[in-house]
Amino acid sequence: MSPFTYSRATDAQQSVAAVAANAQTKFLAGGTNLVDLMKMGVETPAALVDINRLPLAQVEELPDGAGVRIGGLARNSDVAEHPLITARYPVLSEALLAGASPQLRNLATTGGNLLQRTRCYYFYDPSFPSCNKRNPGSGCGALMALTASTPSSAKASNASPQIRAT
Repeated sequence: MSPFTYSRATDAQQSVAAVAANAQTKFLAGGTNLVDLMKMGVETPAALVDINRLPLAQVEELPDGAGVRIGGLARNSDVAEHPLITARYPVLSEALLAGASPQLRNLATTGGNLLQRTRCYYFYDPSFPSCNKRNPGSGCGALMALTASTPSSAKASNASPQIRAT
């Protein structure tokens, strides 16, 4: 893992200003996706701003029952078990419970779910240099692998490769 600086935000404006000032700075909350990417060398932030202590973990009903507001730091386990969610939005609760192990649900945040990076195998493995998500304009390892496995007769006729489930 590359070296980085760590700071703990005391208010939302401070954290936003720190990240806006440097493109190599990332927010840290649950870290379930970011820390894995850092360990693999896919993400190499120069600085992390810990936002865990900011008051952004609320789950609250909107006025007149018009919906629900879920804070970006609300843990998936807390959202899944919240009485408002289980009563009015049971499918959301079920999806959160089915989406990860209890250990991950206890760390993962709503904001992190929205910000998590792609789940592509080629993206997660820096030994594949071709990844438009990691290195814009470098190509796509998944598409190159598909092309490499396409029969030469299909390539010659410009036919699209046929993918069949076996």
